[in-house]
Amino acid sequence: MVEPILKWAGGKRQLLSEITAQFPISYEAYHEPFVGGGAVFFHQDPDDGTINDLNTRLTTFYEIVRDRPDALIAENKTHEHTEEYYYDARSEFNTHLTQSTLTQDERVREASLLLYLNRTCFNGLYRENSDGEFNVSFGRYSNPDWVQEQRIRKASRVLQDTVVFNTDFSYVVDEASSSDLVYFDPPYEPVSKTADFNSYQAAGFDREDQRRLRDVVIELTEMDVSVILSNSPPVVELYEGYDAFSVRYVDATRAINSEASSRGEVSEVLITNVPPDEQRRKTLSDFTE
Repeated sequence: MVEPILKWAGGKRQLLSEITAQFPISYEAYHEPFVGGGAVFFHQDPDDGTINDLNTRLTTFYEIVRDRPDALIAENKTHEHTEEYYYDARSEFNTHLTQSTLTQDERVREASLLLYLNRTCFNGLYRENSDGEFNVSFGRYSNPDWVQEQRIRKASRVLQDTVVFNTDFSYVVDEASSSDLVYFDPPYEPVSKTADFNSYQAAGFDREDQRRLRDVVIELTEMDVSVILSNSPPVVELYEGYDAFSVRYVDATRAINSEASSRGEVSEVLITNVPPDEQRRKTLSDFTE
């Protein structure tokens, strides 16, 4: 299993067994339209497929990991662990927003800055303000590892046969074929007005986007594509009345939250069109419920 390189809000490391248990026993290509930190993608180590995210900096990062791992590792070794350097790096990272295009070396630098900031910022939280600027404060770590050489080399191998997109999640309708697998992990439907998991990016994901996603899931189902979707309980009502989908409620600990009191177990749902007798394997919860 390959470990993800970045820490990312809504990461799925703790739910890997629950999620992958509902995957079909076999499939052709693997697609992840909301890749984020990529815990599920790297765990799968697919031979073919696509990943996607609307965060351009994130998709640039994965392209650099795939295509220029040596240059990225070398650049990572130039950073320093001081508060002053951190804020200088954050400012440099945000200046790239005003540039219409970046050279290949500038893309490597941006990817390296993203990793450095991700590993040294407060609580490992990626967050943007309304202007799309990264605005998380300096974190207090004794010995953070932002070079990540081994993980980068392993991730680069996994990404070699993966196409990286930076577009709307609906792209997957054109990319997926019958017998492929699509895993959706979108910004979650808030369970309350104060519990919003999708504030890490300036561009939000509202109820209408959740409906569009539901329609894409239905279209993929009609194409005989296997689909698994993670979300929060309020979204279940969008899938009620469709016999093709089953719902499982699971608990996951939120490790990334600016308020310590808000961390802890929260209920999530896994929605899938994969019939139970075609799913990969059972989880411990199947035997304890």
